[in-house]
Amino acid sequence: MESIYLTHAGADKLRKDLDQLVNILRPEATENLAVARAKGDLSENAEYDAARERLAELDRQIGNLQAKFAFIQIVDESKINSDEVRILSTVKLTNLKTNTSMNITLVDPVQSDPQKNLLSFKSPIGKGILGKKVGDIAGIEVPAGKIELRIDSIGRSTEM
Repeated sequence: MESIYLTHAGADKLRKDLDQLVNILRPEATENLAVARAKGDLSENAEYDAARERLAELDRQIGNLQAKFAFIQIVDESKINSDEVRILSTVKLTNLKTNTSMNITLVDPVQSDPQKNLLSFKSPIGKGILGKKVGDIAGIEVPAGKIELRIDSIGRSTEM
């Protein structure tokens, strides 16, 4: 597994997610499994099968999150250079073909959420703008074809 770059806030969020899985959701799933098991014949008990699958899924999620903690690298937001696009930079981009602007924040894939404008630095756009400076134009190949994005401004994320 590769390094996972997070701020202190990002690592705290993962810890909270893990805590919820371990201390709330897993005990609930274990209780649901016990209730379903008590209903009798397990060979034809769909409720038991569903509860068992839910518990297995939670255990996978817990294992995945626990494994990620070994690879977390904490990024000090105050040391992020805003002269060029880096991980945790907030960037205003203009699509030169459509003349539309968007603000995105480059994050680790663990935190990626395009609906919240949090783009992975490993995505095509993320890779295309890394290292760019204000005024630079990035030609990026995306599934819909090539786009050209101009870097209008670069700031630091304060929420990751």
